[in-house]
Amino acid sequence: MTDSVAAPEPVIEVRDLTVHFPVRKGFIGRTVGHVRAVDGVDLAIRPGETLGLVGESGCGKTTLGRSIARILKPTGGEVRYRGPDGTVTDLATLGERALKPFQRQIRVVFQDPFSSLNPRMTLLQIVGEPLRANGIASGSELEHRVAEMLERVGLSPKYMNRYPHAFSGGERQRVNIARALILGPRVVIADEPVSALDVSVRAQILNLLRDLQEELKLTYLFVSHDLSVVENICDRVAVMYLGKIVEVADTAELYSSPRHPYTEALLSAVPRPDPRLRGAGRRIRLADDLPDPANPPPGCYFHTRCPYAVPGVCDIDGHGPVLTGTGPQHDAACLRTSELDLVGVASEPA
Repeated sequence: MTDSVAAPEPVIEVRDLTVHFPVRKGFIGRTVGHVRAVDGVDLAIRPGETLGLVGESGCGKTTLGRSIARILKPTGGEVRYRGPDGTVTDLATLGERALKPFQRQIRVVFQDPFSSLNPRMTLLQIVGEPLRANGIASGSELEHRVAEMLERVGLSPKYMNRYPHAFSGGERQRVNIARALILGPRVVIADEPVSALDVSVRAQILNLLRDLQEELKLTYLFVSHDLSVVENICDRVAVMYLGKIVEVADTAELYSSPRHPYTEALLSAVPRPDPRLRGAGRRIRLADDLPDPANPPPGCYFHTRCPYAVPGVCDIDGHGPVLTGTGPQHDAACLRTSELDLVGVASEPA
């Protein structure tokens, strides 16, 4: 686990990051607005930790992860990467050629193990493609490296010449992980890596990710909507709502003492397998759907669904809350955070 007291310098630091997609209408495709998928995000990922990124569908989690990996080019802001020698580089401003060596250091494990693998390529071709594309290995050396990586993720090298359709969902996700790690990255962005898998397979993949992190000294950004999985694997958690980070804290602290109403609502939906805990907390049902990210509400973006919103305080345009410290290593973006007594997830009885 990461020591939250003596926090090292972050390996990834995001500053005021924005990713806006144009909304076009008419025959000539005139731009009439922008979807604010990521809207002024500040975030830091420490070396060796697993930072969870949670929120409901459409909040911008995947877009944020892909912009950090520079699969998507940010509209504005900074993505500061700290190399092994301490040199800091802003990835958001780099061109394609200058970016290439850094993309070897930041790799992505995609969500869907079925659509993310080319059905016309063998495992040898899929896992070995990053080595070939970067001119690192070819021929027998490439085959040796692929065999070694497949063994590391729990697959037999004798399957190298088979195609993805011959494998189960869990095995395909192991191939995804092998492809992400074959270049020896420092940072891995895992985008919902177990959401498409059977429950019986999820624990195996999570344990594999833990083992690989310890063995290869990896840093994870773990994107998920499953708060039970996040609690199990993450050191810290960042909560995202409508393109903004609304709360960041150590996992145990956030789950027991949330400081933002949206976090409280998410935690109230976490299933409790222990019958003695069922009914221990009230289920918070948020009104309406997620607002339109092309036309977000004034003031606090969450005020249209928040049970604690105060008219004339939370809905004033231009006076939205910003992330501020509410305790040691705990930040929240709520105008009433000091007044509210929010409920977290109850701990299991002894």
